[in-house]
Amino acid sequence: MKIIFLEDVEKVGKKYEIKDVASGYARNFLMPKGLAKLADEKTIKWAEMQKEISAQKIEKELEETQKIASSIERLELVIPVKIGKEGQLFESVNAQKIIDKLKEAGFNIEKKQIILDKPIEEVGEFPIKIKFDHNLEAEISIIIAEEK
Repeated sequence: MKIIFLEDVEKVGKKYEIKDVASGYARNFLMPKGLAKLADEKTIKWAEMQKEISAQKIEKELEETQKIASSIERLELVIPVKIGKEGQLFESVNAQKIIDKLKEAGFNIEKKQIILDKPIEEVGEFPIKIKFDHNLEAEISIIIAEEK
């Protein structure tokens, strides 16, 4: 039975892909769950149009993500913190503090995008990677300095 997938089905088919599957599988599982529909001339044209729209949307998202990644690349952010007499920090710098500083700079980054193994607990300059969709990455420098 020839069907059009309406959603990605792991190890079976991708969204808007036209594929032959067992008729029982299509009628008893895929179609009742809204994962696929029968492929005829009308639905095939519809699927091709949807695939094209989806490709354009993905391309536009990729361009926007590339612009953000290139504008944030090599950005230097200074985060002032209180430092004790012996040079120890009174607070560590975690992903949330980096996000807050990025928001001040005009970037809307989520916590899951910041690649930080452990909070920063010393003064200095640290490279931090930011992961974006479409396997894009940018690296920024976080400079931990004494709060004045």
